Amino acid sequence: MTFPVPGGPEDAAAMLDPRVIDPGEEMVRWSGIPAEEVDQIVRLMTALRGWREAEDHMSREQRRYMNLGETDMRALRYLIAAHNQGRDVTPRMLAAHLGISTASTTKLLDRLAQAEHIVRRPHPADRRSVLIDVSPATRRAAREGVGRQHARRFEAAARLSPAEREVVTRFLQDLARTGDEG
Repeated sequence: MTFPVPGGPEDAAAMLDPRVIDPGEEMVRWSGIPAEEVDQIVRLMTALRGWREAEDHMSREQRRYMNLGETDMRALRYLIAAHNQGRDVTPRMLAAHLGISTASTTKLLDRLAQAEHIVRRPHPADRRSVLIDVSPATRRAAREGVGRQHARRFEAAARLSPAEREVVTRFLQDLARTGDEG
């Protein structure tokens, strides 16, 4: 078997191939797996890497377009989801969701209000609190950007059979758990 030249177009896949990065099987036991299956696993890992890079790129572009940081985008997604469910959101609820202090939440909300991404209104039952919602313009921008991307991902998942979705789900859950292991 020949391997791609470093830096060549196939280099990304080669860097995920244990035959290239771990020929002595110090970390990955691959020699008992037929070569065609190792090739298939490498293709799967390469596809996963490609999806992750595309997802990262889309997220960066959306944040750049809206001039927002990652926590700001998480806050807006939460506010949009709450709005879609008819739920009111207070700063304390948002702080709990984001896992940040109420002081950090105040700064985040000030920043979002300054950029006209959110609107604050008095809480109808608690004069000391406010309710937060996403501005209509930001809701439209999120729908056009992130919403369309989510719709395409949903459609890709819908094209799989129920059995295929279970296999993919189990694989991704197993993959997520690899980060928990020391």
